[in-house]
Order: sequence, then structure tokens, then C-alpha cells
Amino acid sequence: MRTDSLKGKDFLSIGDFNREEIETIIDVALDLKRRFAVREPHRLLPDMTLFMIFYGMSLRTRNSFEAGMTQLGGHAHYLSPGEIYTPALDDEVREYRTESVADVARVLSRMGHGIAIRCFGKAVDWVYGAGQEVLDGFAKWSDIPVINMESDVYHPCQGMADILTMKEKLGELEGKKFVMSWAYSPRSQKPLSVAHSALLVTSLMGMDITLAYPEGFDLDPKIMAKVQANVERQGGTLEIAHDMSEAVRGADVVYAKNWTCRHFFPPETDAPQPEEAQKLFEANRHWICDEDKMNLANRKAFYMHCLP
Repeated sequence: MRTDSLKGKDFLSIGDFNREEIETIIDVALDLKRRFAVREPHRLLPDMTLFMIFYGMSLRTRNSFEAGMTQLGGHAHYLSPGEIYTPALDDEVREYRTESVADVARVLSRMGHGIAIRCFGKAVDWVYGAGQEVLDGFAKWSDIPVINMESDVYHPCQGMADILTMKEKLGELEGKKFVMSWAYSPRSQKPLSVAHSALLVTSLMGMDITLAYPEGFDLDPKIMAKVQANVERQGGTLEIAHDMSEAVRGADVVYAKNWTCRHFFPPETDAPQPEEAQKLFEANRHWICDEDKMNLANRKAFYMHCLP
């Protein structure tokens, strides 16, 4: 497949890529995974530096990026906003505490070869979309590719890891039933990004999708419109369900993931209302994916989650 269109491109959302480009990335990832397994050197990024900016804590994402850069012959440089002037958009700049995203992006562009950023939640006062605005700001001013390590809207690298896993386990994905289901968590402040990216990539690959959640936990309508457009182009299906048991019947993959109720957070409210969100969570404690639920799926169905 041709890869000219990928050179130098930011990786902010799976929605920025077509199916052929996503399949190319999957093919390359599978080849690199094979090389790593047989200890075959694959130093494709010798002496290159990736700057990583985490506005919050991370275990899996930080270490997978650092290990990946090492395996490819490069170096991942960790930058903590608490140890540097925190990169901020122009209207959030505070003297001696922050530095404009425009300046940070241009400075790092002259020293390295890529900038990877994670920004959502507490770092942006739980304003939905504000984390993505930070990444978009970096992409605007950076002369080197910007990679989204998770915002409040998208988690494209997680989505790619998920679709690669499904490809390994199921082979051809067209026509396979994928269920993305909300599941209870004791903590209500969770981003929508994993669900958004999973739906974007599975719809792009022509899968039959069922999105299941209790009333009140609907996802971003702009993202769902993109998912529907993918379904119409790629030949899959999209159904919405409010009963987990019915949703998982006949599923090939069941992906359980918690996300917050965006109606209790800005910009839909003037201020975050986590207590009200928690009440809705507690009313849906029965939304869990257990053995009984999985017995309703296909006999060889796979259960997936973004954490181990």
C-alpha cells in the first residue's frame, strides 16, 4: 500500500485517516511486533527524539511509548508539566507558571522529531473538549508530527491497539459483531475517548457495531455522526441498545468501558457536577459484564478492556 499520505502527518484522531491508511499502519505494526518477538533488530528511528508531555499520570501509555522508541532506535524524552512551565493556550497563560503552546511547540520542533501529548480531565478542569484543544494547538504550531496519547475526545493509539488485537484474533473483521458497552465504575470522572476511538476504527473496518449504555450516557453526537458515515461507506451496521444482555447476544467482541455522563460537565454545565454524575453511576451498578453476559455472546467471543 502507498504510504506517501502518512509522511509527516499528525496522529490526532483515527477519523483523520482513511481505511487504506489504517490498514497500512496495522500491517506495519504486525510486522514490527513479529520482529520484536524473534529479536530481529528494527532500528527505524535511529537517533530520533520523541518529546512526551503528560498532563496527568500514566503507566501503560508512557512506558509503551518509551519502550517503543527504544526498540526503534530512538529516545523518548519525558516532560512533566509540573517540572516545566506548563504549556497552555493563549487565554490560559499565567506569568511564571505557564508557557504558551505556540512557543513550546516551536521550541521542541527545533530539537526533536515528534511531540506526543496526553491531556484531559483535571488538567483542563474537566471541560469536555479542552484537552483536545491543547493538542490541536500543538499541531497548529509544531513543525514535527504531533501524536495524541489521549485527550478527552480521542484515544487513537488505544484504538489502533484494539483493532490490531481484533485482527490478530478474528482475521477478517468485516461482518464481525463488535459491542462497545458502558460498564459501572466507582469513579464517575472518566473520559469518552476510548469509546469514541474504538467506534471510529471498527466502523472504518466494516464491523457490525452495537453501542450499549444506560440512558444518559450517550456519546458525542459529532463523533457518532462520523461513525454513522463510516458505516454507510464501509458496509457495516450500527445499533444503539440500552440493555447490555440484549446487546451482547451473538457478539464476536465485547468491549466493556466506563465513561462519564457529559451532561454534568462543561461546556454543557457552567461547572463540573461530579456528585450528580455519581448518582447516575450508582443507579446503574448492575451494568457489569460478567460470565452470564459473556455466555450470551458467540462461543468463541473475546472480552476486551483497555486495562489489563
